[in-house]
Amino acid sequence: MRSDLPLWPDQASAHASAVDILLYGFTGLIFALSVPVFILIIVFAVRYRRGRKVNRRHQVNRNALLEVSWSVIPFLLILCFFFWSAWLFFDLKHPPASALEIDVVAKRWMWKFQHPGGQGEIDELHVPVGEPVKLTMISQDVIHSLYMPALRLKQDVLPGRYTTMWFQADKPGIYRLTCAEFCGTNHSLMGGHFVVMAQQDYARWLQESGVDQTLAAQGETLFRTYGCSGCHSPAATVHAPSLDGLYGRPVALQGGETIIADEQYIRDSILLPQQQMAAGYPSIMPTFKNVLGEDDLTKIVAYIKSLKATQWREHP
Repeated sequence: MRSDLPLWPDQASAHASAVDILLYGFTGLIFALSVPVFILIIVFAVRYRRGRKVNRRHQVNRNALLEVSWSVIPFLLILCFFFWSAWLFFDLKHPPASALEIDVVAKRWMWKFQHPGGQGEIDELHVPVGEPVKLTMISQDVIHSLYMPALRLKQDVLPGRYTTMWFQADKPGIYRLTCAEFCGTNHSLMGGHFVVMAQQDYARWLQESGVDQTLAAQGETLFRTYGCSGCHSPAATVHAPSLDGLYGRPVALQGGETIIADEQYIRDSILLPQQQMAAGYPSIMPTFKNVLGEDDLTKIVAYIKSLKATQWREHP
């Protein structure tokens, strides 16, 4: 057996420990409910086999309490496990507001991670210990699935749609990550590691990365390079929506519905501007589909997310 593929992965988070306890408990419950049945099957098959002289005239005993208990008690126990697992699932879908946000772009056959400070990594992810981390992920080509065994987490990564996953690693170390969705010829090679570091070591790693601009600052450069500021700046003559404070804000659409401006809405507005038009604005924005790659989109979305109300700066 390969040393990097243990039979049972390490636990690097409280969530991983909770998942293991849930697994042990549910497995024990299944054994407790099924083993007596199989034992009695064997006992009865041996005792009452053909040709064996044994009393087969058993008096009917209708013990209603026993019959009801045999049905109700296992049902209630299984229901407890259902609510337990549902609570774990609910917790996974609600990351803390203070979580460190890292963008992930998957493509055959590599993982690219973008930190908010502008640091980029391929097939390796550095995170601080004891701090919640939220991954916002998208695929550049086919469906992938980011699997981190030590965290007991797996999330599909889809083309054209953002998915998220969050975790809080509590044990420093180096752990495996891999793709758990068959994505092509070299699927088995699409892996890497995530490194859980002490807070001071992570801060030092960020400083030593040699990045001059944050992810949002790189996005601002692209925003102006592609001419977006010509329509969306306060001084623009074109009647276009303001982007100041857009992220997280309700947006009224031409169809009469309202949508929250999340990462998906911002991305779709860049690539498919006619799909969800803001109410009161003309349909004049060109599409940037097949113009911007996922890496550039990630940076531009990060820049728009960083804009607060009245934050726009005019560059000479």
